[in-house]
Amino acid sequence: MTVFFCAKCGVELTPDLVELPAVPEVSGRDRDRDKETRLAPSTVPRGHYAIDPEPWGAPFTPPTGKPRPHHPRRLLMPPELTDWTPTGPRNTVVVHPDDLPDLRLLDQGGPHRGCCGPLGTGGRNMACGCGVLVATLAADCMGPHELHLDPVRMYAFDTKGAER
Repeated sequence: MTVFFCAKCGVELTPDLVELPAVPEVSGRDRDRDKETRLAPSTVPRGHYAIDPEPWGAPFTPPTGKPRPHHPRRLLMPPELTDWTPTGPRNTVVVHPDDLPDLRLLDQGGPHRGCCGPLGTGGRNMACGCGVLVATLAADCMGPHELHLDPVRMYAFDTKGAER
């Protein structure tokens, strides 16, 4: 089990979480969406985390002319970024958004906000109590519902106290 902390102030960001072997597949079925919020279920179940080895989120690179492979967790992109490729950090820690109740969402209006929440395309949008942006929430009804902890702005300890 692992606990994640803010790299700046050292505050505990998560409870003990169990590592998953990989980021779970996302269900694209409408029947799996929350009837009230229309959000897809979180990619990672509560009490767990997974390491995403692929580049995720901002910044993005322009299209190369080659078709982008389909990815079930592809972010819903603002019109001006359609077909751009994420080149954000690798090895982000994907957690259930409800496992970090003390983070606060910074308003991201404009093209980085969908009808129901942040797209996750504007870069880090969740702040620790000390003000450091530590994570990116993607929570619009048309895209994945997941929270990515920035690997540079947090650190992990297992429950025995060994830094990971």
